[in-house]
Amino acid sequence: MSTPTIRILVSRHSAFYSPLIAALAAQFLDRQGAQASYGVLQPGQRSHSLIGSGEADIIQSAVSSNWRPMEAGQRDLPVHFAQINCRDGFFLIGRRPSPAFSWTDLEGRQLLADHAFQPLAMLKYAARLNRAAWQSIHAIDAGSPDQMEAAFRAGRGDFVHLQGPAAQQLELDGIGQIVAVVGAAMPPVAFSSLTASRAFLETPLAGAFLRAYRQARQWVCQTPAHQVAAAEAAFFPGVPQPALTAAIARYQQLGCWEGDLSISRDLYAQALDVFLDCQAISRRWPYDDVVVPPPH
Repeated sequence: MSTPTIRILVSRHSAFYSPLIAALAAQFLDRQGAQASYGVLQPGQRSHSLIGSGEADIIQSAVSSNWRPMEAGQRDLPVHFAQINCRDGFFLIGRRPSPAFSWTDLEGRQLLADHAFQPLAMLKYAARLNRAAWQSIHAIDAGSPDQMEAAFRAGRGDFVHLQGPAAQQLELDGIGQIVAVVGAAMPPVAFSSLTASRAFLETPLAGAFLRAYRQARQWVCQTPAHQVAAAEAAFFPGVPQPALTAAIARYQQLGCWEGDLSISRDLYAQALDVFLDCQAISRRWPYDDVVVPPPH
């Protein structure tokens, strides 16, 4: 009898999502008698559409991904059942070391900012929280993260806003220096999570996945970064181990993978605060319409 396959997609491929990657890379899922396919959402694809059409089982996303469709009147959306990260995982990289960095240093400067829905909302919130005037920052949309990195390498911008290991690779190559971690400059928040259909979460396969994922998330918190990087190396072809190790170590230090698997009401409320603060949504969407407990 063939081993069942869980179809997993991610909105971003980054060391920030190591708990999910490790569930596959470190064979936690294999030990539960299941296997998985892994891919990255392509431009124009939407998690709720892919899950709704049955093309994917689990997608790495965020609770905020439900709010925009809900604002447009959509209902019967996928639900978020497990937390990946409880802090923003983006770094600000400058051209030179800045041990005394202040967020007000961004004022009047060019920042290649990730303009996707959630990263931009979080960045604006962190800037305001740290007394920087967003309207005084020249926030440039340079495209995808790969395009942003390429533009910064080519000399465009004073700062760039990226996840790891791209940020650590820039440091390794002597192109820039990390001056701030967005997640350390603002409160914990329901940042990234796993989403699926309610029907899938009732299947034995969902339970097998959760058992593997729970073990993987604990493992990436407690295991030396170089060992996690070695296990995940095949998922990051072309990325030098020192850069991947440095990224994982920074995320461990940030504490973004700690805490319970369930998405707490407090973290959900903080995410709402962020999006309302920058007027990205119009109301406080109910927790129970978006989040469910992890399956057993």
